[in-house]
Amino acid sequence: MSLIRQIRLLLLATLLLAFLGAVVLTIQSARDTLQTQLRLKNSDNATSLALVLGEKKGDAELMELVMSSQFDTGFYRSIRFIGADGKPVYAREGAATPATAPMWFTRLLPIDSVPGVAQVSDGWRALGSVEVVSQTAFAHDDLWRASLGSAAALGVLGLVMALVSRSVVRRISVPLDRTVEQARALVDGEFITVPEPRVPELQRLTRAMNTMVGRLKTIFEAQAAQVEALRQQATTDPVTGVANRKHFMAQLAAARQSDYAHPDAGLLLLRLLDLGEVNRRLGRVNTDRMIVAVSQALQGYAERVEGCHVGRLNGSDFALYLPAGGQTLETAHAIADAMRSVLPVFGPQAAVALGAVEILAEHTMPQFLSAADGALARAEARGAFAVELADAAPGTGARPAFAGEGAWREHLLDALATRRAKLVRFPVLDGRDQPIHLECPLRLQLEANGGFETAARWLPLALRSRLTAAIDELAVSLALEDIGQTGRALCVNLSPASLLDSGFAARLRGLLQQRPGEARQLWLELPEAAAVEHFDLVQELSRQLRPQGARFGLEHAGERLGRIERLFEAGLDYVKIDASVVHGADADEARAGFLRSLVLMLHGLSLQVIAEGVDTDAEAVAVRQAGVDGLTGPWASRQRADLLG
Repeated sequence: MSLIRQIRLLLLATLLLAFLGAVVLTIQSARDTLQTQLRLKNSDNATSLALVLGEKKGDAELMELVMSSQFDTGFYRSIRFIGADGKPVYAREGAATPATAPMWFTRLLPIDSVPGVAQVSDGWRALGSVEVVSQTAFAHDDLWRASLGSAAALGVLGLVMALVSRSVVRRISVPLDRTVEQARALVDGEFITVPEPRVPELQRLTRAMNTMVGRLKTIFEAQAAQVEALRQQATTDPVTGVANRKHFMAQLAAARQSDYAHPDAGLLLLRLLDLGEVNRRLGRVNTDRMIVAVSQALQGYAERVEGCHVGRLNGSDFALYLPAGGQTLETAHAIADAMRSVLPVFGPQAAVALGAVEILAEHTMPQFLSAADGALARAEARGAFAVELADAAPGTGARPAFAGEGAWREHLLDALATRRAKLVRFPVLDGRDQPIHLECPLRLQLEANGGFETAARWLPLALRSRLTAAIDELAVSLALEDIGQTGRALCVNLSPASLLDSGFAARLRGLLQQRPGEARQLWLELPEAAAVEHFDLVQELSRQLRPQGARFGLEHAGERLGRIERLFEAGLDYVKIDASVVHGADADEARAGFLRSLVLMLHGLSLQVIAEGVDTDAEAVAVRQAGVDGLTGPWASRQRADLLG
């Protein structure tokens, strides 16, 4: 039993005992007073009657007449006259008058009417004695009315005291509840402080808790800074700050494996010509400045295009990945023109050559990398600022497309209206290869008799048409229906663009409230970029959905977690580490160290950690040694092919 409940029960018991005690004492005191008054009345009436009878000089008829008159006009139960010889001379008795007080009350609190006795004499001659006994009904009635009044007054007083006690208990319970919530938040990885109460003992407790939370927050921030330093050491080039070769290749592989990757893309390779001779003439410092200038020009382009990656492959070579096809040659010429304006300040010998390739869905990674290298070699042979585009792979044809944005929108709306959609399943496995949940990307059938298309096919147009919220709601609805049929936990990816719809969170909450049992088996996740760019919206969505029982987390995380200043306040349950961080963790100790530190930090926030894109047995062993709680990717799909759908 909680301390507050014990205090409440103690106060209630005290008030009840005080109330009952006060009522009993008041009633008992009133009863004693009434009995005393009744005894004195009987005695006084007997004395008065004896004086009147003494004046009758022993005339029996007159004495009887006086006593009868007294009995008839008074409120007596009996009047008796006992002669001097001890024999009854006159006796008059009546039935007990019923009281208006309840019967149980008169039985519980009986009132004795003590007889009043007085001697009757005629001068010096004793005539006998008279005995008077009054009725008790009026006394019971008075006692009943007094008891009701006393109980009512004490009840009002008890109610006032109960309200005062409630205020006192609340003054104690509210700070304690805040401290309990603070402790629970700490368990959940959230660092919150609470206002200090005025009660000295609770004030000291709250102050100590706030101090501890502040210190833990400082420790977490230091740990986050250390993780960020390890990330930079493992994934970035120390001179330019862009991705190093290993990390860029991991980003490239992850981008091509993603369900949201456009089937066609572009790769651009840039080489600083004759870097050794440039370094000899300019010196190391100026050469590094030139290299940084090139990387900044490429990085500026990448920051403007979502999904674009820049990497430094070696001392003289850079790479730029374009997430969509058809723009590679144009981009290469634009970068060449930018280099013509940037590099001459470092001398006439500073120049670059660019090779580019359009990546088609049919290309394997070795194919397009080889094609890009060949294009770069031809550009380098041509000289400064030359651009070469590799030939497309033979046998590739154009993909069918609808004519115009309006047609795309109509097909998307029709697919949503008719629910031409399905979820495919990819397993997320724990350490024993048992499913934690199934990742369920959405496929849309844009044409009534066509195939089900991946998000890469329709998502850009859905973003432009502002249909992502409706698509996400359909995906959640399908997941809840599937959970109801299979009982398996499913995970649905939400689009960051849906957060910008002010009614999206409320509608999503309504869907979960309609199926509360299934909602507890639903996992919902947003990309890491959403928490970086729209932290408050992510936090609000978490507040709306987590009370319904759904799990909430981030996917594709690791690159920008350090930029989320209040990650511990986001209300997350889990984080999925991006495949670009996972790839190569088995062979690169720096990358493995970064992964271990990242997992340790996230576990410190009580977050479940899942590794994405695990492809080989060696990678599976490495990420599990890093401490992740689960993994997904091609390796997991091969292990549990029975769960695919």
